[in-house]
Amino acid sequence: MRASPTSTVEVAELLKSAAGKTVVAGGAGTKQSWGGTLSRPADVHIDLSRLDAVLDHAAGDLIVVAQAGARLAEVQRRVAEAGQRLAIDETVPGATVGGTIATATSGPLRQLAGTVRDLLIGVTVVRADGVVAKAGGRVVKNVAGYDLCKLMTGSYGTLAVITEAVFRLHPQPVATAVVTVPDPALSLVSTVAASQLAPAGIELDAPASGPATLGVALEGTAAGVAARTDALLVLIRASGAAQARTDPQPPLWWGQYPWRSGQLALKLTFARSGLADVVAAAREHRVPVRGSAGVGVLYGATADPGTVEPLRQVCATHGGTLVVLDAPPEVKATLDIWGPVAGLDLMRRVKERFDPEHRLAPGRFVGGI
Repeated sequence: MRASPTSTVEVAELLKSAAGKTVVAGGAGTKQSWGGTLSRPADVHIDLSRLDAVLDHAAGDLIVVAQAGARLAEVQRRVAEAGQRLAIDETVPGATVGGTIATATSGPLRQLAGTVRDLLIGVTVVRADGVVAKAGGRVVKNVAGYDLCKLMTGSYGTLAVITEAVFRLHPQPVATAVVTVPDPALSLVSTVAASQLAPAGIELDAPASGPATLGVALEGTAAGVAARTDALLVLIRASGAAQARTDPQPPLWWGQYPWRSGQLALKLTFARSGLADVVAAAREHRVPVRGSAGVGVLYGATADPGTVEPLRQVCATHGGTLVVLDAPPEVKATLDIWGPVAGLDLMRRVKERFDPEHRLAPGRFVGGI
């Protein structure tokens, strides 16, 4: 059965009527294959694409309220009319608000503004039993319900169905500049991140072979960006880099995942001090990596499942993890896509409280949750 509700009330009615059935919710479907394989087939597919409205933009309060099926691009278009932006990158074209929260995706702006859970200040969800719950509010400093917002972020639709979200916004920058450095010393990443330059993004593109490219984005007033660009170039020269390029726009690879259809999509996290080791290990296994080096998050692509465990061990050595975000179903069946997960017992208890019958996307999250 497939249903396309147009309101939170209709989602609640659907879940009440689906008692005892397995339910999967989705919107544009851009990341529906991410995560684990369902432990049992879905009886009901809830298509949230008709919950696509930007319900309110309170420019004076720097907030926006949008339904789960609203495209990020449409949210950005609406708030841009007031010179504002939602500092969340559209890492997959066509991504929706709900899918972005459910999978906790992030891009270059994470360096400046944090992750989705840092910007999400309110959420409306429907539990498996059809009960509607709300947390947070429409004021940036409101922290009521903060835990529920955090729980929904990255839960892969296994705890509740998200129907609305409230985000805090940022002003759009007046000026931007992106400085790219070919074949950089990787220590430059930590130097820039620890500086007073307040970069909006520190991105690295490291192919499986050949030189890497580092990109640093600066935003602000025209005079401020110009001064900080000059200071950045001083740091770059001090690192021994032979050349750097300054452009008003980022390079084509900026914020783009490196994988192609049919490949394993890897997310590698680590302490920033481990960047050189992670990049070296990726190259040893012929895995191109790309992403937010300034916060210790890279994405990799491979066709060889045998590269997962050795790279996971390197990430673990530096306090991080490796997750296989996506892979062909036959490959997923042979892999531990999540790896060791701290707090798994607590996650299972939370699942029991929200969805005791394990009806919502069973098996899609860690530990078969």
